[in-house]
Amino acid sequence: MFSKEESKKLREQFWTSFGIVYRTKWILYDTKQKEIQLKFTFNRKFAQVSLDVIDPDELVRAYYFEKLLSLKQILRNEYLPDAVFEEAYELPEGKTISRVYVQLDGVNIHNRQQWPEVMKFLNEHMLQLEAFFEEYRDYLSA
Repeated sequence: MFSKEESKKLREQFWTSFGIVYRTKWILYDTKQKEIQLKFTFNRKFAQVSLDVIDPDELVRAYYFEKLLSLKQILRNEYLPDAVFEEAYELPEGKTISRVYVQLDGVNIHNRQQWPEVMKFLNEHMLQLEAFFEEYRDYLSA
């Protein structure tokens, strides 16, 4: 397949290309809430847009996740119909977070032919997730 160096270079090329095609100042880590991040993920299995509750304290994570669950119908009805809610989402490095996400399966960052489809997916869904976050930011921070 690809060496680690080739894979790293392809990932860098994808994210550079994405930034050129979609010149948007994303909120991502700058949510003004240390517990919440918005995130893009694209690997060899899927592309994902997520809202992550990253606090290491399980009680804090549960508090924010309950707030997100209370907005579940609104998020699904008005922004992201396919949103998945996972209170205990385990990251590859073993860390547990809470995550609300939408995912595009069957795509591979090493397949350049899929890049336009993935870029469109990431852009459209992050715009929706950011709109939701901006609308309910005060509620989520209270």
